[in-house]
Amino acid sequence: MSYIKSLFNKNFLEYASYVIRDRAIPQLEDGLKPVQRRILHTLFEMDDGKFHKVNNVVGQCMKYHPHGDASVGGALVVLANKSSFIDKQGNYGNLLTGDGAAASRYIECRIAPFAKDVFYNPDITEYVPSYDGRNKEPVVFRSKLPVVLIIGAEGIAVGMSTKILPHNIREVIEAEKAYLNGEKIKLYPDFPTGGEIDVSEYNDGNGKVLVRAKLDISDPKKIVIREIPFGCTTESIIQSVENAVKQGRIKSAEINDFTTSKAEIEIKLQRGVYAQDVVDSLYAFTECEQSISCNLLVIKDNLPVVMTVSEVIAHQAKQLVGIFKDELELELKRLFERLHLRTLERIFIEERIYKKIETMKTAEGVIKAVISGFEPFKSEIIREITTEDVDHLLKIPIRRISLYDINKNRQEVSEINARMKEVRHHLKHLKEYALAYLDGILEKLEPEQKIRHTRIAKFGKIDVKDAVKRDVPLRYDENTGYLGTSVSTGKEILSVSPYDRILVMRGSGVYTVLDVPDKLFVDKKLGYCNFSDKETLSKVLFTIVFKDGKTGFPYIKRCRIEQFIMNRDYQIVPEGGEVLLITTKEKGLITLHYEPKARTKIQEENFKIQDYEEKGLKTLGIKLSGRVALSAEMSPAVGKTAKEGSAKAGTVKGSSAVKTAGTASKSVSGEKAAPSTSPAGKSGAGEKPAVKTLVKKQTSQISDKKELPAKTGVKPLSGEKIPAGKVASGDKNTGSKAKKSTGSKKSPEPGKK
Repeated sequence: MSYIKSLFNKNFLEYASYVIRDRAIPQLEDGLKPVQRRILHTLFEMDDGKFHKVNNVVGQCMKYHPHGDASVGGALVVLANKSSFIDKQGNYGNLLTGDGAAASRYIECRIAPFAKDVFYNPDITEYVPSYDGRNKEPVVFRSKLPVVLIIGAEGIAVGMSTKILPHNIREVIEAEKAYLNGEKIKLYPDFPTGGEIDVSEYNDGNGKVLVRAKLDISDPKKIVIREIPFGCTTESIIQSVENAVKQGRIKSAEINDFTTSKAEIEIKLQRGVYAQDVVDSLYAFTECEQSISCNLLVIKDNLPVVMTVSEVIAHQAKQLVGIFKDELELELKRLFERLHLRTLERIFIEERIYKKIETMKTAEGVIKAVISGFEPFKSEIIREITTEDVDHLLKIPIRRISLYDINKNRQEVSEINARMKEVRHHLKHLKEYALAYLDGILEKLEPEQKIRHTRIAKFGKIDVKDAVKRDVPLRYDENTGYLGTSVSTGKEILSVSPYDRILVMRGSGVYTVLDVPDKLFVDKKLGYCNFSDKETLSKVLFTIVFKDGKTGFPYIKRCRIEQFIMNRDYQIVPEGGEVLLITTKEKGLITLHYEPKARTKIQEENFKIQDYEEKGLKTLGIKLSGRVALSAEMSPAVGKTAKEGSAKAGTVKGSSAVKTAGTASKSVSGEKAAPSTSPAGKSGAGEKPAVKTLVKKQTSQISDKKELPAKTGVKPLSGEKIPAGKVASGDKNTGSKAKKSTGSKKSPEPGKK
């Protein structure tokens, strides 16, 4: 097993290194992947100024790239379409529509002069044997421009990936010039498909950009897409628009594609829909807006490195100066050799040194005779004479000697000296020489290459939830207990969008936050249903009346729902509690109905909602009464409050409540009244009102109460007197006027509720 593990580690490391360095990630020096570099090298070798069949180029390239013709052909088409390094002839596909290129046997290509200016210099390029050892291929081209930024790159390797966006070639050259001049660099992507781009989060090549299609809304009844985002095609955009129409997010009547050399997609809108209202939906729900994340990963010094756009420009500018230094030094060396040889030729012919070899019998003697013949002219010779120099002189044909033109030789020597002086000047001023080269490249660019295609803009953020309209009815059928947008029966409770989330509280007090359902069984008793966003829930104060599962006593709980987890059920009342009432009203009367009790006539009681404070969601609630509750309902307030309202026979409405957490005021039980002969609404002659006496008795019985219960209106029986301390039970619609002992407000007039 240890052997297998070591074998696996070794092979995996080799595989990962191979994919990273030789397949997926571009080199920083020339911005090319290996297959692209081999294609250009093949075209350099085949270059004769004429077009070649792509099929032939692919076959020649396979001498260096042993991965099949399909990969080479595809890479050649992509490189030709997104760069100016290859001149193409034939159908290479369409970047706008996504149409593929014709078969490789039908299309042709050749190396472009621009590629020679940027890449080609075999004298300073390092070559290595190809995979089979039969040929030589470049390790890397010494590029004079940051090609990795011009054409971009995308690749996935083992444990890493790269995404480099293309940039405008003119702007790249200007950025390189700016760095050489010590100026700040600002460089942003530019796409051949046009459109608009928001670079606020580009982060110098390692952030993200938002790209949008260019929309024409001059006609209010249609939208025309003139330019498309990078990475999209007209076909994919049309498909995304059709999907949005099917989902009801965009109301379109017809879509037409008139794309030729430029994109043109026409979207006709339905009656009553206008272009300005649909723009945000197009950006939100179709490919008209794309977010592209960037990762500028390249191979530098044989290792994968994440860099920024500014660092790439800086590296390339330094590399450009280094390339020119090597080229100029090499040229100076060659000029020196030419000058040396032309000087030797002049002396060799002018001084007739060639005549000294006529008597020589051996090769060594010939070489010595020639070298000795130059002894008197050492001051004119710029370096030592070597055997190679003698061989060069001996190869001069006699015809050339006889036709030798001394003036022509002197002119050539003069030109060589002038060029050497110029080269030495450039070596001392490499930065100026590099800037002059970049200016020359700018002059060679086509007008189309100098134009920026993608407009830089600042986009406003479009929230998908805001872009879609809430026009889908959400229905609830209380007969079946189903809730959803697909429920056809029942009552419409909300107008929603597919992106909304709602809070559903069942009659049992169980609540859940969920996405808008198509059809979901919730309960045959729905307590609450509304949107679950923070803004909506912050305005909702829930009031829940429930009874304890063990005692049956009623409690009230007022709280807000602020935190939750999607699709999880929560219970708003304590375990075992039975919900009697759920309301979101902040003021009003609640009527509690009690279980009948022997010798007790009060069967219901009113409470003010606003008398109870808002508490936390996890509190147990405030006790309302010490009697078993049967039900609760909201009571319409008819001019009187709970403390001032009249009472039915056997019922006390509006018992006062003590606002103490976990407790509530107890209700006051009614007492029997003795018969009375006093007139209706009056007490007996010479006596104080009977109700006042009753209140005093009740107060003494419930001394722990902070407030007195409301007075009960009564009517004495005809012909009977009311004994002191007693109240006669009479008609429920009449009662006697009395004052509270505490000096509170007068009770209602008889007969009023």
